[in-house]
Amino acid sequence: MKNKNILITGGTSGIGLATAQLLLSEGANVIVTGRNPGTLAAAKEALQGKALILRSDSASFEDAQALGGQLKAHVTSLDGVFLNAGIGQFGPIEAMTQKHFQDMFAVNVQGPFFQLQSLLPLLNNPSSVVFTSSVVAQLGLVGTTLYSATKAAVVSMGKTLAAELAPRGVRVNTLSPGPIKTPIYSKLGMEKEAQAGFEDAMAAQSLFKRFGEPSEVAKLARFLLSEDSSYIVGTDFLIEGGVRLT
Repeated sequence: MKNKNILITGGTSGIGLATAQLLLSEGANVIVTGRNPGTLAAAKEALQGKALILRSDSASFEDAQALGGQLKAHVTSLDGVFLNAGIGQFGPIEAMTQKHFQDMFAVNVQGPFFQLQSLLPLLNNPSSVVFTSSVVAQLGLVGTTLYSATKAAVVSMGKTLAAELAPRGVRVNTLSPGPIKTPIYSKLGMEKEAQAGFEDAMAAQSLFKRFGEPSEVAKLARFLLSEDSSYIVGTDFLIEGGVRLT
């Protein structure tokens, strides 16, 4: 990864931040985006000023379209893009609102699609694009209907764009984590006791009976972004501790 230019959206916490730290340790030039001033500041400290940190809201169509132009002020090309930003809001169908629908599809589907569109002129031949999906796209897990729908859309988008962009030398793949220790679980709006029960239930579904670590997913992201995976394209990689087998 030495001297490779890599962009990570949603790179200020969780999987994105862990991937940024790993790639920096291997000599990559890393750019991360986020939208929350607090996490942007925390990421700047965690990455010790070694990464370029930009504010860009994946929920905003305008920000997504402008991302390529925003990056041109800093880099002339990209070797890899990790489209990782995402949100999750869970509950039964009766509890889901139009806002839930719009918010999740805006961040999880619309955002990465138009971010990638804006970045196309910067992508090298060869280069790699990795989307973050989720194992729930395959599970039919109760209470995750909208979130699962967005993540299934990401897998489909990744496969189709792999075919479309391969002639340009751009490899596209997706990775689908299972229960991973990320801030998404602290943003569910649950009472503390209910959230603890939800997390215990999620961990119990893993064959290892634990949550995965962001650093474990980062290693897979690094593989897919690097030339080590040069003959892998259009594939969805599960990293979920065997959840689908339980």
